[in-house]
Amino acid sequence: MSTTEYPTRHNDLTTDVGRLKYAKGHGTGNDFILVSDAENQRELSPGQVAALCDRHRGIGGDGLIRAVRSDTLAEGRQILETRPEARWFMDYRNADGTISEMCGNGVRVFAHFLCAEKLVELPVGGQLPIGTRAGLKVVTRLEDGYAVDMGPWAFANEQAARENGLDSIVSTANLDKARGALGVSMGNPHTVVAVATAAELDNLDLTSAPEIEPTPRDGSNVEYVLVEGAVLEEDRAVLRMRVHERGVGETLSCGTGACAAVIATRHWAQGNAAGQWTVQVAGGELGVGFAIAGNGQEHVILSGPAVLVSRGEVTDS
Repeated sequence: MSTTEYPTRHNDLTTDVGRLKYAKGHGTGNDFILVSDAENQRELSPGQVAALCDRHRGIGGDGLIRAVRSDTLAEGRQILETRPEARWFMDYRNADGTISEMCGNGVRVFAHFLCAEKLVELPVGGQLPIGTRAGLKVVTRLEDGYAVDMGPWAFANEQAARENGLDSIVSTANLDKARGALGVSMGNPHTVVAVATAAELDNLDLTSAPEIEPTPRDGSNVEYVLVEGAVLEEDRAVLRMRVHERGVGETLSCGTGACAAVIATRHWAQGNAAGQWTVQVAGGELGVGFAIAGNGQEHVILSGPAVLVSRGEVTDS
């Protein structure tokens, strides 16, 4: 009898990660592997991250987050220069092992993980500054979840956004033609596309990455929003959204994507939009609001749940 060697999906799948304790958590279905590595001694390779996040051969997740002391990373030390209380840094990797600047659902789950590990104390109403590659984020504990000051936002192309409301074209499987889109930065890149009907949103094929023209230098998450009837009474509005995440694929939720979707929709509404938004994603609901910081910049506030569902230990390759 002969045997056949089949290629594995990830180059480092057979690399021994040793004894690695982890927790598994999610925010509205956007799920993560969480690892405590205070002294920054267990940085995992892209292949190891991808193997751990593999849903068939690993633990499974949309990404992996390490809890690292800010003073052990160059990016963290830079934040400590102005915010010395930001002791913890969220080192976030996409499911394919690539580095991502920020994750809105991930930072809430990260804060919840720090509390559960007793690395911080955060009572209801308390605030926790966290270092990320998109800068400082301040998390507030709520009765039923967490709110995150996501900081200021920006259009990817300010001039095109103001003049046309669009700055790119996106081609998507199961959509009859390419659609205009608007780029929004939340510290990580987003491209927001409006769909006309619920059927269009439901029938999108996001098993392959949408094609964006012009192609963003660092790639982009792509959000599809149903804006028809989005603006409701009493300064509140509801959006439906699906998302294809850069380096991951379609996910049940995306926190920074929800923020970008609201920003784009509000811009398209030309000032006739609500101040508080509920964004419905496949994994639940997220809240998006706005606040003016002391320097006069508008910040986006993202709120939603965070849950830890299991713990375990990887003991071999």
